[in-house]
Amino acid sequence: MWTYNNSPFKPENLDPKELYGFVYLITNIETGKKYIGKKFFWSMKSKQVKGKKKRYKAESDWKDYFGSNSVLCEEVKTKGENAFTREILHLCKSKSECAYFEAKEQFERDVILKQEYYNDWIMVKVRRAHLNSLQTQKTVV
Repeated sequence: MWTYNNSPFKPENLDPKELYGFVYLITNIETGKKYIGKKFFWSMKSKQVKGKKKRYKAESDWKDYFGSNSVLCEEVKTKGENAFTREILHLCKSKSECAYFEAKEQFERDVILKQEYYNDWIMVKVRRAHLNSLQTQKTVV
């Protein structure tokens, strides 16, 4: 189960036009070791229709997802899913918002410098133009 704002996340009206994905924190309850990552609610799939390839947006495996880190995934297999908490930190409206907030959380928490995180690397590529909805108008004095 995922939580958001200290409550179970219930996406009854999850709309692909409104929410693209989220940034999350997975914590090993026993050791306190953590992982910061991002996951998309939707992925593009394709199927053959009358001899042509049609692309469509489908829900991803986000409900059962436990990160891409191999050490974390192995621990989930051996200890079980109940040994971990999964918290949504940011709900995002675009792929770029997900990338931005994931990197922001990773850098602010120093995830690659601290042993308390599973994260091994940070990789991000974000364009300012893709974050227009996040930009606030500030005046420089």
